[in-house]
Amino acid sequence: MTTKKLHHALLFALFVAAPVTASDDRPWMDTALTPDARAALLVAAMTQDEKFQMIRSRFAIGEKKPAEALTAAGYVAPIPRLGIPSQGLVDAGLGVTNPGGAREGDHATAMPSGPATASTWSREVAFQGGETMGREAWRQGFNVLLAGSVNLQRDPRNGRNFEYAGEDPLLAGTLVGDSIRGVQSQHVLSTMKHYALNDMETHRNFHSAQIGDRAMHESDLLAFRIALEIGAPGSVMCSYNRINGVYGCEHDELLNNVLKRDWQYPGYVMSDWGGVHSASKAALAGLDQQSAGEVFDKAVYFDRPLRMAVDAGVVPQARLDDMAHRILRSLIAVGAFEHPPQRRPPDAELDAAGFAVAQRTAEEGAVLLRNAGDLLPLGTEVRRIAVIGGHADRGVIAGGGSSMVGWTSRGPNAVPGVKPTTWPGPVMFQPSSPLQALREAAPQARIDYVDGTDRAAAARLALEADVAIVFATQWSAESVDLPDMRLPDGQDALVEAVAAANPRTAVVLQTNGPVELPWAERVPAILQAWYPGIRGGEAIARLLTGAANPSGRLPVTWPVDVSQLPRPHVPGLGFNPPQKPEDTIDYDIEGANVGYRWFAAKGLTPRYAFGHGLSYTRFALSDLTVHADGERLTARFEVRNTGARAGAAVPQLYVHLPEGHATPLRLAGWDKLELQPGESRQVEVALAPRLFADYDPRTRGWRIPAGRYRIALGQSATDTVDTATLELPGRTLD
Repeated sequence: MTTKKLHHALLFALFVAAPVTASDDRPWMDTALTPDARAALLVAAMTQDEKFQMIRSRFAIGEKKPAEALTAAGYVAPIPRLGIPSQGLVDAGLGVTNPGGAREGDHATAMPSGPATASTWSREVAFQGGETMGREAWRQGFNVLLAGSVNLQRDPRNGRNFEYAGEDPLLAGTLVGDSIRGVQSQHVLSTMKHYALNDMETHRNFHSAQIGDRAMHESDLLAFRIALEIGAPGSVMCSYNRINGVYGCEHDELLNNVLKRDWQYPGYVMSDWGGVHSASKAALAGLDQQSAGEVFDKAVYFDRPLRMAVDAGVVPQARLDDMAHRILRSLIAVGAFEHPPQRRPPDAELDAAGFAVAQRTAEEGAVLLRNAGDLLPLGTEVRRIAVIGGHADRGVIAGGGSSMVGWTSRGPNAVPGVKPTTWPGPVMFQPSSPLQALREAAPQARIDYVDGTDRAAAARLALEADVAIVFATQWSAESVDLPDMRLPDGQDALVEAVAAANPRTAVVLQTNGPVELPWAERVPAILQAWYPGIRGGEAIARLLTGAANPSGRLPVTWPVDVSQLPRPHVPGLGFNPPQKPEDTIDYDIEGANVGYRWFAAKGLTPRYAFGHGLSYTRFALSDLTVHADGERLTARFEVRNTGARAGAAVPQLYVHLPEGHATPLRLAGWDKLELQPGESRQVEVALAPRLFADYDPRTRGWRIPAGRYRIALGQSATDTVDTATLELPGRTLD
């Protein structure tokens, strides 16, 4: 190690890794005090320069990287005289993505994509995923994770859907909230992002999401609020886009009025990288910290421009103090002062634990969409298997952009050189080969592989096999949307050719989200594996062979094609689009009726419904009753495993609102439970009162209208097996 590197390492150890204890001259270190009380004492002791130091991070990659910082998305220097630790901000939507990790000897668990976690419908799985990311960040020296992605899927072409948790505010908000809880259990602060309506990537730095106040609160904002109430994230990241004409990081209504006043959010608002356009306007609107403005914004607005505004009284001193206070109280609340991150060498046991969480998520999140004739699971009588396409001999695909984990202990990119190789690439294949894992899981079978580029050769191989398995992939990435819903590179034709040669064909999809399936009725089995992460190959093999029973349920509606979407044609989608993007996206078309609500309101039949998912066993739901005990609403029913295998049921409860309501139904609750063959269980599920209520923009509150509500019990939004009614008086919710 050079003298310069040793000096920087010593600085890091001194200012980051050393906890500070309370003393008479540092009363803010008294852990008996509340985070707000401690932050108030700290702010009172800070100089003006120290306050301004807190409210902007610097980019920690490239030539402007602070010498003492770890390579990552952002860095705020410590204030040693006050015992304030540094802030190391790292991208972590699907695992810690420190771009310098491979050079610095770190590693991370590449988690499955957001829809994979959402498809588990499991709060425990979501928490464990967040816990894994938080632990690994802490051991790499970071204390702020840019995680907590909760934007709703309004369009399957959104290139960033793979980071999110589906279309329903209750499901998405709950699971993302639990993921945030997991991160912060490791003394690492989590964000919640991208606030708000960053639901398409095309023209994201400029376009305006147009939507009515009530519709926004009953859809996207409801997801954020639920995630906030469950996860208590230390920071909220405001989005690039405009909302009704106003930039997300200058949006007084969303930041000050909704987030900080109505929701009483005590944490701080940080900008997305390149999301700041002003100094005083942004600060007065509620932005508390500018992110890497020296690289991504036109100016470091929260330095000299804001200093001048404070000195002139345009921005009150009290506002600057509030900005610093919010940042400090969030760091204190997660224990960042008492438990500073400490860089650790790789640990094989912890590495294995992270991989186990990733594999469990991939197995529980994969959705068996179709299984005609019970083609799956593959039995021991299957002696010859053809595996075709998708680079299945090498690995599993991942999404691109800032959330891509490109450095793991299993090795580098398994398929280097796939274009694009520059931002938002490179196209990443995690080194987890489904082919290799399947050979280990089915040793009795001869398993041959072709890459699928020659359809005739693929068909010949399929013809000779007992079962053919086609792996189909779709790459998507941050900053660009997909041009359509189709599989790229002629993969539909490949599936058609293989299915024509062998009627016992299964397709394993690794996609950003729903895609058109023109061949669906000609293929007996379809398994949606999403982007399955660093143990995706092993998970897929276990699912195909029945060592794991599929229990995933769709967190999104699967349209037949784009004609069923609220906006079938959106100008400017894809790389090098032939049309210029529009400056506005009209979300008032569907309003709060996102996904399955849109399909129900319009009387459309999707390819697969929200909540759909098959199993290798079968479940019966019965005896639904619903009860109102004061403000508590509950449903009780019986679940029975009527099949011959153990498996997980995911009973879902939907409230059908009184006749004439613009929103026909809403998910109001669910459970997930493992049952042995023949086992039955009585289940009680608390129903979310806010899903019975309407948001009133005039009172800025929620009210349940008096009336009769029909509660439907089913295994998807369209598969109802039992109903009950509930007569409710009108009441206002807190």
